[in-house]
Amino acid sequence: MKKIFLVLVVVAFGFVANAQDGQFNTGVNLGLPVGDASDFTSFSVGVEVNYLFELSEDFQLGPSLEYFHYFGSELDLIGGGTRDIDDASFLPISAAARYSVSDKFVLGANLGYGIGISPDANDGGFYYRPLVGYKVGENTMIQAAFSGVSTEGSATSSITLGVVFGL
Repeated sequence: MKKIFLVLVVVAFGFVANAQDGQFNTGVNLGLPVGDASDFTSFSVGVEVNYLFELSEDFQLGPSLEYFHYFGSELDLIGGGTRDIDDASFLPISAAARYSVSDKFVLGANLGYGIGISPDANDGGFYYRPLVGYKVGENTMIQAAFSGVSTEGSATSSITLGVVFGL
């Protein structure tokens, strides 16, 4: 399964290799864990770097590299006491697509593979990130997203709010 996702990412990069115009952007975000992750983590932070090729006036596609860190929380034990849960980190490598719905609103998605890089060797898996953005300046966008890494039997996901800057 990992090989399939990596092949898809390489193919996506190949499609955009012939595009002429591209732009780097970078961003930061804060998130609240949801689903399985909310039981064991308290919040998340992330950074991203994208290089998006302009395929048309309204559509961009390109590679994306991100880093997400989920901060572990305390788990209440049956019978009393607590246990500290370790942090979890992921390095998603994905293809990013952005579509400008209007001059101000952007819809997008990232798809790829999230590599688990925590010291306790958390598993990696399929990475997905639908998002909506609002442009507050020529090179600045506020974005809300749902980010997740699906592994066998569980998912680590969060709802995020962040800002992206074009370079």
